[in-house]
Amino acid sequence: MVWKKALITCVGFTLLFFPLSEWAQLKPVHAFSNQVIQHGATGDDVIELQSRLQYLGYYNGEIDGVFGWGTYWAVRNFQYEFGLDIDGLVGPEMKQKLVKASKYDKGFVKEQIRQGNEFTHYGGVPKSKQTEKTKQKQPSNQQKQSAEKKTQEPTAVNVPSGYSQNDIKLMANAVHGEARGEPYAGLVAVAAVILNRVDSASFPNTVSGVIFEPRAFTAVSDGQIWLQPDDRSKEAVLDAINGWDPSGQAVYYFNPNTATSDWIWSRPQIKQIGKHIFCK
Repeated sequence: MVWKKALITCVGFTLLFFPLSEWAQLKPVHAFSNQVIQHGATGDDVIELQSRLQYLGYYNGEIDGVFGWGTYWAVRNFQYEFGLDIDGLVGPEMKQKLVKASKYDKGFVKEQIRQGNEFTHYGGVPKSKQTEKTKQKQPSNQQKQSAEKKTQEPTAVNVPSGYSQNDIKLMANAVHGEARGEPYAGLVAVAAVILNRVDSASFPNTVSGVIFEPRAFTAVSDGQIWLQPDDRSKEAVLDAINGWDPSGQAVYYFNPNTATSDWIWSRPQIKQIGKHIFCK
């Protein structure tokens, strides 16, 4: 019993005189807060989420602290690639994987946001190339992405015309869900409609924003957007991005055999390709 008391005394003495600074270093550092981050959330957690996703190449939108559809799609892509439940919710497991796979320079990101700078947080891009001040608002999403691409070193996430691999994948999913079985020109036309909406002031200016706009696409409503796209759908998206627009600059389309909206029938029609009528 004497040696046990001596051991306890020794341990107590060590705890008493162990430098507090050393204990602080032993304390684990946690990223994010404890909240589950989801669509509609705002604040510092979302800024960190967007920054880490962009660092890894899953998110190429603005780091603004608003969990919109672009962030939502990036989260689902990350979950898919990392074997997580694909639910768009950022819980403890996803946070842990994000922290392990990415870096987050909080001070740098917050300073760029405070100064109103255009910047990217992609990994491997020198900070000196991430802080160019925006002189004026870019007129279109494609021009904005092209400008961002020029400030970056070549990375695997960039594709022709400045669209990310996530944009390509999401568009291919949408085309497959909306138009599989249609003539190839009909697939390209659906992809072109998405791009035409991105460049229109009447619609969101990102691919994910357009596709996930409420009630915009049937494939989103019925879940067919999550079907695995085939090679034809992927090729159709690339053809549309490279300038082929069989729709004739359409921003709407519908199937006359299933459409129930009187409003869509009132739109000026351009042409019909397969089962879809494309209109303005």
